[in-house]
Amino acid sequence: MSVPKSKIIPSRSAKRAYFDPESIYPILDEALFCSISYAVDNQPFSIPTSFVRYENKIYIHGSVGSHFIREIEKGIPVCITVMLVDELVVAKSAFSHSVNYRSVVIFAQAEVIEDMDMKIASFEWLTNKIVPGSWGYLRPVKVNEVKKTTALAFTLDEASAKMRTGMPIDEEEDRHLPIWSGLIPLKTSRLEPVGDSSSENIPIPEHLL
Repeated sequence: MSVPKSKIIPSRSAKRAYFDPESIYPILDEALFCSISYAVDNQPFSIPTSFVRYENKIYIHGSVGSHFIREIEKGIPVCITVMLVDELVVAKSAFSHSVNYRSVVIFAQAEVIEDMDMKIASFEWLTNKIVPGSWGYLRPVKVNEVKKTTALAFTLDEASAKMRTGMPIDEEEDRHLPIWSGLIPLKTSRLEPVGDSSSENIPIPEHLL
């Protein structure tokens, strides 16, 4: 299905929109999770899930018995969204507050990955994205595990990025007010791993440090 160009052009602040891979790919590569929205019998759903980008597609996986997976693997239209928040933008007026962010919106349809080698490769890409360097450390996957899992791909042909950077934009008459305004940076970071009871005597591997 061809998505009208207007669907990937924001209705507000269109100047903040980007359609090139150089803008879109880094956001997708940094984000660990996306939300996939779709409708079945006029009932809307929006499901958060982990994902990975490889070339011009993103990949997800889930149980073959998942209602969510079974619906979208039919090829129904979906909207996939990703958002990274960098800073809270604090203005002198509540209505001028904002957020510095990077986001991506994708319109696509699922492609079921049937090839066993490609499925395993997509699992490796995702595993190493969520926990970098872990695939080769872990117990190898079993054939029955792969068969119980559905892998889906979505092209990035209909995708756009949108970003905001910079300081608050206050009304001209508010700028003289003795009210603090500026940015509050936000940061998501990986902290020291905490092992379970079966790992008490096992050193934390280097890829987790």
